[in-house]
Order: sequence, then C-alpha cells, then structure tokens
Amino acid sequence: MKQKLTTKFIETRKPNPAKREDYRDTVVPGLVLRVNKSGTKTFSFHKRINGKMKRLTIGQFGPFSLNDARERARQILYEVETGKFEQNTGIEVDTKPTLGDVIPDYIEKYAKVHNRDFERKEAHLAKFTTLHEKPINEIKRADVVKACDTIQKSAPIGVNRALAHLKHLMSWSVERGIIDASPIAGMKPPSKEKPRERVLSDDELGVLWEACDDEGYPFGDCMKLLILSGQRRAEVAEMRWSELDLENRLWTLPSQRAKNGRQHTIPLTDAMLDVLRRLPKFIGSDFVFTTTGTTPISGFGRLKKRLDKSLPKDAEPWTPHDLRRTMSTNMAQLGVPQPVTEALLNHKTGVVSGVAAIYNVYSYADEKRDALDKWNAHIEEIKKTEDDPQSAGCGDARSLG
Repeated sequence: MKQKLTTKFIETRKPNPAKREDYRDTVVPGLVLRVNKSGTKTFSFHKRINGKMKRLTIGQFGPFSLNDARERARQILYEVETGKFEQNTGIEVDTKPTLGDVIPDYIEKYAKVHNRDFERKEAHLAKFTTLHEKPINEIKRADVVKACDTIQKSAPIGVNRALAHLKHLMSWSVERGIIDASPIAGMKPPSKEKPRERVLSDDELGVLWEACDDEGYPFGDCMKLLILSGQRRAEVAEMRWSELDLENRLWTLPSQRAKNGRQHTIPLTDAMLDVLRRLPKFIGSDFVFTTTGTTPISGFGRLKKRLDKSLPKDAEPWTPHDLRRTMSTNMAQLGVPQPVTEALLNHKTGVVSGVAAIYNVYSYADEKRDALDKWNAHIEEIKKTEDDPQSAGCGDARSLG
C-alpha cells in the first residue's frame, strides 16, 4: 500500500501477526518499508528490471534512518535510470521468504498445534535476529555458526536449545517445500552440557516449605503441590478443577497437557488434599491457580527470586525442575522401585507403550499411591523438624538428599 513514510509512522507501526506488510513511500519512488510478522522493519528498493520485479535490501530501520533510506533509494533509482547500475549487483529476486517470515508461520502451523510450550520455542528462534532478514534459502551453515557464536556469549547453554529449534524449523521448511535441504542438518550443539544433578537437601526443602507458607495462594500453594506430587511445573500451574476427583483422590492429567502426550493419573495424598481443600475458587473459572480467573498463574522467575532469599547465600543454584529429581532420588532411598517412580513422573521409559498403553492408563495405581504416601510422609517429618529442630535428634541424620 502507498504511504508517505515518516519516522513517527515507522516507529509506531505494529506488526500484523497474520502477514507481512509493505508500505511504498510516496516521496521516493521504489522505496518500500517492510514490516515483518516478527516485528522487524526493513527498507528496500523495488523496481521492475528487464521485465522482472527485483528487490534490493537497503537495511533495517534503526541502523538506517528514513533519511538514509531515501538517500540510498534516490541513488539507486538514478543509477538504474541512467544505466550505471549493474543489474545483478546486490539485487535479489523477491521469491523466497525470509527466516523472519517463516518463523511466525512455523509457530502458528506447527508449534501451537504440537507444543504446549510454543512460546518458549518462539523466544529461542527470536535469538537469531541477525538471520531474520535473510531469505531462508540463502542461509548457509556458516551463517548459523556465526549467529550461534553470538548467542553463546550471553546464553552458553541456551544456544543449544535455540539451535535445536532452528534445526526443526529448517526440517519443517523442507517438508513444506520452502527449501530443498536443511543447511544445518547434523550440526552439533555448540556447548557441551553436563547433566543436572542438583538434589535439594531436607534442610532446603524445609526452608522452601516455610517460604511457601509465607507466599500463600496462589504461588506458595502451587509450589507445595510441586514438592508433594513431583509433577512438572506447567502441569501443576495449569491444573484444572475438572481434572480433580477429590472423592476418589485422583488427579487425571489429560494427554493434551502432558509433556509426553499421554494421559497421566496422579494419586492425591492426604497432604495434597489438605492443600487443595484450602484453596479459594474463582466463580466461573476452572483454573486451580489463577489471579484473574481466565488464565493460569505465570511469573515463576520472580517467585524463585523471592524463594532464593530464604535459602543460605552459599546454596547451590536450583530450579523448580530439580524438585522432581529430589523426589526421585529420595524415593529410591525410601525403597520405591524405579519403574514405579518413572511411572509417577510420567517419563516415557516408565509407561507401557503400544496398544498395551491404552489399557494401562491406571498402571501402577496402587504402587504410585504407596510411593507418594511415603514421600509425603517424609515431607511431613521435614516440616515437623523445621518447626521443632529438637525433634530431629541428630541433625546429620536428617538428609536423604
């Protein structure tokens, strides 16, 4: 569409999530502002040469001002009209979409359909900003290596996740015929990762439980269920009342909310029921943990900073996911068989596969309940010790973690 470009118009123009938009400047013929779905804004020069529409990228708004772009467009126009501009110099046929164009399509058509945490995938792909304006069929492995080097400086481990998501996007683009082959197929992760081994001690669990008491609803109570159940953070934070059968003491996690896509059943212990029965309910809302009634809680980064203040300053860094490992480690010491723990954590290796899985939705039901009872009893002992340190007897004998 035609538009007299101004700096204010460019700065305030918001991206259309459905499509990229081009604005043809009415001041300088051929100058075009492209606003991509990703939010990037790029100046380019469009003109038909020898019967074919060509596009020359000038640069992104920011490094290039509107005056800079107009001056460059006037120069190109003059050179083209006077025959001084070489047809192939810097000009590309505008046929293939850029990476910045493909990312929103990939998120909409694949990630939102198959991935519950599609926003995290989108955030990782956004890190490849230096490649967003490059046509996807022209991206070379060397380009990605250079981009990964930049990302690695601020995210030594996160770069591996970003690369993994980009590799999948490239494979998806091959399947859809956008590109013929992925330039990064088989590319190894830039950073070497050490498997996380963090297990919280009984002392740390006791301190965290007290801090959760202070937090109250919704975040404190949500963290308590994380500790007691050993389930994933998002699965607990997005819990629905309709998933809970308090009478039969069962929480059924539907397949669309489970990370591995399989329905999962978690027994509700006395301790878990005690937490749930004290929770307020929003009228007309199915979310167990919410502040609005329309969406589940978020902002766990801020919560963790508050919880960290309750731990000793020299405490080893931890994440909510470490609570699952802590429960698993302690269950082994409590005599719970590994297959039962795996089933309780809803790991793929702990679930019967194939046709049998359909008839084993309640596999290890009794064993899982017994295992959670043992773990929750251990948590109860930790709480008592935290309230009355003398009840521990010898402090060195407290830690199972």
